[in-house]
Order: sequence, then structure tokens, then C-alpha cells
Amino acid sequence: MKSIKTILSEILENLKQNKQIFTFQEGCNYCGISESTMYKHTAANRVPFYRPEGKLIFFKREDLDAFMLRNRQSTQEELEEKAAVYSLNRKKF
Repeated sequence: MKSIKTILSEILENLKQNKQIFTFQEGCNYCGISESTMYKHTAANRVPFYRPEGKLIFFKREDLDAFMLRNRQSTQEELEEKAAVYSLNRKKF
């Protein structure tokens, strides 16, 4: 039988996983980057953020997900397929 402490820890973890709005520190932890790196991203407007009172920074989960999944790299198979399609569609002079 699970202890109450274990059950509460599991409930807390589930709540964190379902959270949609993050504080600055929670956003850093969610992305796995340091606060200084996140400050650089917010200062350069590379990640969307919110400042409801003009001081504290908040993030939406979906914005952080999009930020982390940007600049997708194609697989070798995808690149070869694109090259084949390009070669077939290329006009010959």
C-alpha cells in the first residue's frame, strides 16, 4: 500500500504536468535551460512571454512547446526524398 506522502507527491507531479501557465522559473525548468539563457531569449523576443503587471514574466505551455520544437532538422531519408523530387521536377535545358 502506498504511503500518503507518495500519493501526494504523485498528485503534485500530475498537477505540474497539466499546468498551462508557468512562472519564469517554472518555464526555465520546463525547457531545461538556465535563467540567464531564458532572459536572453526573452530580451531578444525569441520566445513569447507575458508581463501582466509589467514586472513578472509568465509563459504559456504551448508557446514554450513551440519554442523548443522550432528549427526541426530533417532526417537523411527526408532529405534524399526532397532531392529526388527536386531532380524529377527540374526543367532540363
